[in-house]
Amino acid sequence: FINQFNCKYNKIASALIIHHELLKKVASEGRHTFISTGMSTFDDIDKAIDIFNDFDCSFELMHTVSTYPMKDIDANLNVINTLRDKYKCNIGYSGHEAGLSISYAATALGISSLERHITLRRHMYGSDQSASIEPAGLKQLVGGVRKIEQAMGDGVKRIIEDEIPIALKLREHIPNS
Repeated sequence: FINQFNCKYNKIASALIIHHELLKKVASEGRHTFISTGMSTFDDIDKAIDIFNDFDCSFELMHTVSTYPMKDIDANLNVINTLRDKYKCNIGYSGHEAGLSISYAATALGISSLERHITLRRHMYGSDQSASIEPAGLKQLVGGVRKIEQAMGDGVKRIIEDEIPIALKLREHIPNS
């Protein structure tokens, strides 16, 4: 069904990471694929990665906790680093929390992609409405993520030009050494 839309990417939902025949079919298409890791063990993830590698299909893993809405205490965002260290690949985040703070924190950890459910109105009927964001929230999220990306910088320690006059003024009473 989905192939009729000629999508650029594929997505494997957490529940389907153990469906090896589906993974083989998706990997055989050769489209970059986002693989959600909620509800899965390292063994489940290993097998999925093996399938995508066998088909030479690019992918990235998505750290996910598959509850709706996810409790903040369950986010365990440090798994992003664990997955990155273990699998040496891009790691994204698929958020099912209420609010935006945890998605911002995941961004600061250097995720390669961010997925959130969106809805027109959170009070509408549906199984994941409470973990979805409305259009205004999506706009706020994108703006915040862009600010975080800029603020993270390049990691090179330097003196900012605007600091020079401040340093001179605040240090004028300190004898030169």
